[in-house]
Amino acid sequence: MDYYKELGVKKDATAEEIKKAYRKLAMKYHPDHAKGDKAAEERFKKVSEAYAVLSDAEKRKQYDEYGANGFQQRFSQEDIFQGFDFSEILREFGFGGKSGNVRFSFGGGGGSPFGAGTSGFGGSPFGGRKRRQPAPKGSDLVYELGLTLREVAEGATKTVAFQQGQKVDRIEVKIPKGLVPGQKLRLAGKGEASPYGGLPGDLFIQPYLLPDPVFEVDGLDLTVAKEIKLTEALLGTTVTVPLLDGNTASLKVPAGVNHKTRMRLAGKGLPSLKGGRQGDLYVRIHVKMPKKLTDSQRQLVTGLQDSGL
Repeated sequence: MDYYKELGVKKDATAEEIKKAYRKLAMKYHPDHAKGDKAAEERFKKVSEAYAVLSDAEKRKQYDEYGANGFQQRFSQEDIFQGFDFSEILREFGFGGKSGNVRFSFGGGGGSPFGAGTSGFGGSPFGGRKRRQPAPKGSDLVYELGLTLREVAEGATKTVAFQQGQKVDRIEVKIPKGLVPGQKLRLAGKGEASPYGGLPGDLFIQPYLLPDPVFEVDGLDLTVAKEIKLTEALLGTTVTVPLLDGNTASLKVPAGVNHKTRMRLAGKGLPSLKGGRQGDLYVRIHVKMPKKLTDSQRQLVTGLQDSGL
């Protein structure tokens, strides 16, 4: 049962909107107004159950987390109506404490429109003494997925195929930007089915990086090598640096730069999965030393040597 649908409200409805929707439906379907109408009585029970959950912040939070099926598998009606006094609530809406076939006592206090209610297998997660023990979940699955640096930087949609029981399942997975090795993407309910009738396990996408011919990776930071001539190292130069998105950036290399110096381009690395600071791009300067000099080059270098350089 979809509680939001039962009350005719959106998932982001405020507490006041939920109360207003329930009041309208309770006025319509309460046995005082629909005497002898069994369908109306059933509808009243459903909207009352929906209100019991959605009007309680903690119950609503768990309903949103587990979804309709997961919530109703975990919690009995006794759990749902724990702590609610429907007599008082409906008196606020203009009804008496009792009406027709609907009783408002619930296991010694509280108030369910279902009479004495149903007994759980164990306790209320909302402060009761008993709690229904959910059936064990199915096993989780882990899928190792190779990603290029470009896919990590921009996100991607990938089709993954994995064995589930006796069949092979294929699903499309949206990979968010910044999913780097060491992190996992959880797909709830896509794991193994529970042999005991509980919820299925989860599928975890575990990324690994495919080799890249240009960039080295360290967390969110990237490093690219750039070669310059000896004279450029001595006099300074400007180099063109490739970026991960296919564009380029200009980097000014100062005169007298040392071999293997690293220079930083801030924010040009990989994005953060959680929207934090983006990584940086480091440019490692390689000064190319000539293996052989021509006669004229030798004379020039000798002259530099004689000058004390």
